[in-house]
Amino acid sequence: MSDKLKTGDKAPLFEAEADGGRTVRLADLISAGGAVLCFYPRDNTPGCTREACSLRDNAAAIGKKGFAVVGVSTDGVKSHDGFKEKHGLTQTLVSDKGGKIINLYGVVSPSNTARRVSFLVDGAGTVRHIWKKVDTNSHGDEILAKIEELSL
Repeated sequence: MSDKLKTGDKAPLFEAEADGGRTVRLADLISAGGAVLCFYPRDNTPGCTREACSLRDNAAAIGKKGFAVVGVSTDGVKSHDGFKEKHGLTQTLVSDKGGKIINLYGVVSPSNTARRVSFLVDGAGTVRHIWKKVDTNSHGDEILAKIEELSL
């Protein structure tokens, strides 16, 4: 699933366009407390929608712990904007059209989209946990529980 990174590694930094046409820099998210990077294959597919809604439902609680929730896929900004609007999503959705980020994180699928893998990155930029098997129905709960377990 993630062939390149292990818990304890430094998260590769990136800068990319996100929903609304804004630029997201991982370094900024890390310096603000940390980030949960949730890689997913495609907007508006059943599994990705369930996962995104679970993240939406837990984003405020995760944010109170100091972590930004960021979805990353190879879909474009326009697709992300529609996905967010249709499902009332609050998390940031990053567009990785060229696949640079999914390659950095080692989560490229055979069809050159992102595999469903998530990374918990702390305020020092260290990968604290990797979810290689994501329960799309309760991923937001899983993330919050792991942040609490690690006392982050």
